[in-house]
Amino acid sequence: MSPLPRLGALIALVGLWACAPASPPLPAAPVAAGASINVLAVPVPLNPEAPDQNALGRFIYAGGLQLSSGDTSRFHGLSDLVVDANGRLTAISDEGDLIEGQLVFENDRLTGLTGVTLSPLSGLDGKPLPNKEMSDAEGLAQLDNGDRLVSFERMSRIWLYPAAGGPPRAVPAPEAEFPLNGGLEALAADPERGPDAYVAGGEETGQTWLCRLNTPCVAEPQVAKAPEFGLVALRRLPGDQTAYLLRAWDRLRGNRIVLSITGPAGEVARMEMARPLTLDNFEGVHFVPRPNGGYRVYILSDDNFSASQRTLLLAFNWTP
Repeated sequence: MSPLPRLGALIALVGLWACAPASPPLPAAPVAAGASINVLAVPVPLNPEAPDQNALGRFIYAGGLQLSSGDTSRFHGLSDLVVDANGRLTAISDEGDLIEGQLVFENDRLTGLTGVTLSPLSGLDGKPLPNKEMSDAEGLAQLDNGDRLVSFERMSRIWLYPAAGGPPRAVPAPEAEFPLNGGLEALAADPERGPDAYVAGGEETGQTWLCRLNTPCVAEPQVAKAPEFGLVALRRLPGDQTAYLLRAWDRLRGNRIVLSITGPAGEVARMEMARPLTLDNFEGVHFVPRPNGGYRVYILSDDNFSASQRTLLLAFNWTP
């Protein structure tokens, strides 16, 4: 092609560009979605190969959902959750986001999640957490006064987010060395030991610590577990009982989890999940007392921002 046709084509392209609407500038860094996002909740069976199965021992299946959102790329990596008596859900993510929404039930069965908001957790300076090293939130606990505690991996620490709002503050965390991706996964309030008490747990070792807001953490018992399992969540229950969520993965068997509830006399209940059950990378657990006794148990999976994994929220009824 001669220079003249090239020049004509270039002039035409410049003309088209001048007539096109201006594109908004790209953000300098990834940002969270707005105040509200739409979440698609698709029901899932307990066992896809046996759709009528509705129990694992004394744990009765009360519905499950696969959650996703087309509104934001940040509705992923959900690591832990708290659910109140009215079904209000709060969760945290690996990207340092806070997710809140209202669970929906039909005939006492979990069927949906509505009114979802997603907002970034702030740092000590009140600004959104700047990078993955700072934002890898893994454990979530809520004290009786509404204050929230969040434990972080990578840069191991525990922060308290006031119920009244405002920036967090650092609170005591275990003085221990943790692997980069095997640290403070488990965190729970411990109201029987005081309104300021909480328990933290390390993933790889299963070591636990009792902490208080104004005194250093002290070592508690190490969780009895097979070496291939990691401690990913825990919850304290009345009567000096503790629920431990343990997770294992290998290429041959995929994900496996164990929910072990122990008391002073030893293990009082156990739920194990493996293929072909509906399963993924479960990392969060919460217990909600039921009006007529027992608990509604929720487990939540972290999809690791991977197209081959899912965000699952499963519910079970358990009566001790």
